[in-house]
Amino acid sequence: MPVELVDSPRVDLQAEAGRVSARIDDFFARLLPSPDDGRGQLYDAMRHAAIGGGKRLRPLLTVAASRLFGIDEERALRVAAAIEAIHVYSLIHDDLPAMDDDDLRRGRPTLHKAYDEATAILAGDSLHALAFEILAHEATDPDPLVRSDLVLELSRAAGPNGMAGGQMMDLLAEGEALDIAAITRLQQLKTGALIEYAVEAACILTSLGREARTPYRGYARNVGLAFQIADDLIDHSGDEAAAGKRIGKDAEAGKATFVSLLGEDRARQQARVLVDQAVDHLADHGEEADLLRAIARFAVERDR
Repeated sequence: MPVELVDSPRVDLQAEAGRVSARIDDFFARLLPSPDDGRGQLYDAMRHAAIGGGKRLRPLLTVAASRLFGIDEERALRVAAAIEAIHVYSLIHDDLPAMDDDDLRRGRPTLHKAYDEATAILAGDSLHALAFEILAHEATDPDPLVRSDLVLELSRAAGPNGMAGGQMMDLLAEGEALDIAAITRLQQLKTGALIEYAVEAACILTSLGREARTPYRGYARNVGLAFQIADDLIDHSGDEAAAGKRIGKDAEAGKATFVSLLGEDRARQQARVLVDQAVDHLADHGEEADLLRAIARFAVERDR
């Protein structure tokens, strides 16, 4: 039976998202005070990119998944901030002229427009390094084996077998006649790998074995694809002001997307099926999974 697109009465998704976003902003603000030396511009650029704006989907997923296992939120937020640092670095580099050449991100000038290309590259590099510094710190978890696993899995999710590999595939996909299987694989790497890690990180924090993580990875995989379809729909027919970024880029670049192959109606239907499947993966949980369920439903309701 299809899931109803309403929030649980026990969860206010907007309030939860706002709270987590504010805590992530506060974490970065405390971690990135601008020094009074030649690095000041670099720190300012990092703060410009990391603080304010965005859906904070990945941090929200980590906090929501941590509730399944009763994980202390302070530890979950540190991991969430590391994931967001990787995500923000990827956006900085994606926006560069050598990549997508975008002028607008989260309703503000992209970093290379607000500063310059060299500063943007260094800010991205620094946020990438910062993510692993956060995870390796004993404040994230007292167990060095847990910290090592967190670092290992994030490096896999962000590297050539994950996000960076998917971005390379995306760059080469312009003008190519990709089928659904190829687009799904591309997006599972480019977008899905980091989303999957955001949920699996909670499993690592609670020392859950790899086999036992299967339903949570399944949930994240389905949510990641649903979000990507929603992104394709927004790029196809969304409102640029609401989205906070330039739309219509995929069509201009001649890229095959879920929408271009399936059509708008079938793409929306497929996103709903993925949400149903994501929620099914949480069947063994009660109200502690309500925030994860609400996030999945949001995937097909959003306009940005």
